[in-house]
Amino acid sequence: MATDTDTSVAPTREVELVIGGMTCASCAARVEKELNKLEGVTASVNYATEKAKVTYAGDVTEDDLVATVEQTGYTATVPPPKPVPGTPASSSDAVAAESDPLKSLRDRLVVSALLSVPVIVLAMVPAWQFRYWQWLSLALAAPVVVWGAWPFHRAAWVNLRHGQATMDTLVSIGTLAAFGWSLYALFFGTAGEPGMTHPFRIALERTDGAGNIYLEAAAGVTTFILAGRYAEKRAKRTAGAALRALLEMGASEASVLRSGPDGREVEERVPADQLAVGMRFVVRPGEKIATDGVVESGSSAVDASMVTGESVPVEVRAGDDVIGATVNAGGRIVVRATRVGADTQLAQMARLVEDAQNGKAQVQRLADRISGTFVPVVLVLAAATLGFWAGTGAGWTAAFTAAVAVLIIACPCALGLATPTALMVGTGRGAQLGLLIRGPEVLESTRTVDTVLLDKTGTITTGEMAVADVVAAQGESANEVLAVAGAVESGSAHPIAAAITRAARAAHETGDLHPVEDFASDDGLGVHGVVGGRAVVVGRPRLLADWSVHLPDGLTEALDAAQQRGATAVAVAWDGIPRGVIVVSDAVKPTSAQAIRELRALGLAPVMLTGDNEAAARTVAAQVGIDEVVAEVMPQDKADVVTRFQRDGKVVAMVGDGVNDAAALAQADLGLAMGTGTDVAKEASDLTLVRGDLRAAPDAIRLARRTLGTIKGNLFWAFAYNVAAIPLAASGLLSPMLAGAAMALSSVFVVTNSLRLRRFQPTS
Repeated sequence: MATDTDTSVAPTREVELVIGGMTCASCAARVEKELNKLEGVTASVNYATEKAKVTYAGDVTEDDLVATVEQTGYTATVPPPKPVPGTPASSSDAVAAESDPLKSLRDRLVVSALLSVPVIVLAMVPAWQFRYWQWLSLALAAPVVVWGAWPFHRAAWVNLRHGQATMDTLVSIGTLAAFGWSLYALFFGTAGEPGMTHPFRIALERTDGAGNIYLEAAAGVTTFILAGRYAEKRAKRTAGAALRALLEMGASEASVLRSGPDGREVEERVPADQLAVGMRFVVRPGEKIATDGVVESGSSAVDASMVTGESVPVEVRAGDDVIGATVNAGGRIVVRATRVGADTQLAQMARLVEDAQNGKAQVQRLADRISGTFVPVVLVLAAATLGFWAGTGAGWTAAFTAAVAVLIIACPCALGLATPTALMVGTGRGAQLGLLIRGPEVLESTRTVDTVLLDKTGTITTGEMAVADVVAAQGESANEVLAVAGAVESGSAHPIAAAITRAARAAHETGDLHPVEDFASDDGLGVHGVVGGRAVVVGRPRLLADWSVHLPDGLTEALDAAQQRGATAVAVAWDGIPRGVIVVSDAVKPTSAQAIRELRALGLAPVMLTGDNEAAARTVAAQVGIDEVVAEVMPQDKADVVTRFQRDGKVVAMVGDGVNDAAALAQADLGLAMGTGTDVAKEASDLTLVRGDLRAAPDAIRLARRTLGTIKGNLFWAFAYNVAAIPLAASGLLSPMLAGAAMALSSVFVVTNSLRLRRFQPTS
């Protein structure tokens, strides 16, 4: 029965808005601040990606969010649904892709540069200052200051109407002030007189300013800042190339098998976005696999390097899983679709990468707060500089020059670009290598981790049973023991039977096995049948005893030794005589030992976590070089082990792949899920290693640490630049034009420093 205390909780919704009109980090800070003022709204605005990630609840609607952004002076749109990787783009998408979003800015930059160069040259070389040169400079500089700098003036005006100031305000005021002063000197001072010349100086000079013009500063600053903006936007497009490449990697069509009029199956080419779960489609050599699925028939080698980063093709046959967008490098296979559209691994990778690029690291939030309050402080500082130099008798020219230089040099664009560009390049490069970083906060964790817990099965080992040894009885051939046992076991679906069968096929030149007759299985004990006229029994000693076969001491010792090290051993006999013992175990991945060495080189102490007994665990640990082992851990207790290490003061990373690892992955300070594992494990992790190779773990940590180091380096230089440059400008040691060049170069430096992450190479 309902009561008065019943409450209903409004569902939380999430939307991503595309923000237009932002020109600097303080613009992003303003939009974020206004959105967060709405009740039930949590917003994060990223200047580099020009997007706002908004979580909202209650009565707030998408229209309210868009209206709030527009009231702040910017534009906001809700983007159309993201394309599924590999699906054909619509015609409108194609037109948009063909258009160059940088064309307008590039045209403005080229024209401004062509007009500015003569103005700057004439101002710098007194010998070239011919009669009436100043009026030619005015004619050339006016279009640059008015039309070239129009985006800055427009943004400054919009912000002024909303009572706000951004870095565009600094640029607009600085260039208009320099241009206005030049007009005053030309029309009302002595600068317009025929034959007037003046040298190009960067030092403070005490004059009345009536004979000085600053057209080269106004035009030069505009051109330099346009160049910086163009470089920023172009670099941001380059930084996001990995995500666009992910979305474009998939196949556009598939050959679906359908029933023909005569009942036989025929192939029909359909767009990949029309595939549904359960559909069967053909993949020929050289074609991309259209979506995630399982091989129903045929065998081939699949090149998965574009998704997993692994260069060696993977052999697949009936029953094996395949990933959409990988390339069939061998024979013809028929695949049944298991995941389509947004559920495919490629789509999930793209979603993870974009979420990570849209986030903010803790260090960037500090930079955003600083840049949001920086502009008003700079305006006050510029006014103080103007008043100080004018009040000390240096002259209005000197005072004006210093004030304009302060306005221009202080633009902290580099602060707004420091984190997003590095994050975009780092996560994009990671996606190319099969290393998916969930978000920027993960970067902070990788710096402090000192202990890494490694689940054994599926992480250090293959997670599949494989034949480790064949011990033949005296006078018998190990190859024959394996061949006969494999023939009988081929009739069983048990994992141990499958391992023996695979090994037997691999040992035979043609891969063929003897046919088995009268096959029968004794649950939990083994199998028996007739191979080549021989009555064969394969299984536990107890099963052989039921057939009156008893093992000699040598084979009994082999059985006991295998069990002590955690392996499984089965006995083989035929015609009533014991012939040998086959040892089966979960094989260690050939790259695990190298991965452990690389983790140690990063300063991490490896610890193996397993449910096996101590002896079996120690055997595996010794093979890969791990000293500390936590054995006999129940699946539900793995998270408690992580907590125990954390209580001991350790910062813990956990690497796992199974459902039973999910809680431990979530509890760890840094969770790394193997991409060959379950979706639950991936969802609980901070980093996903698409490859099943443990060497991807140290690669991911190295990339994350390098990305964090790049972010911190960017922020340091951005801060250091402003701290060092503003006093120089205020003291009159920088001309406005040089200040504009330095400001633009600081942003370009930050972006190009981030792009160095594209050269990151894995050790594996």
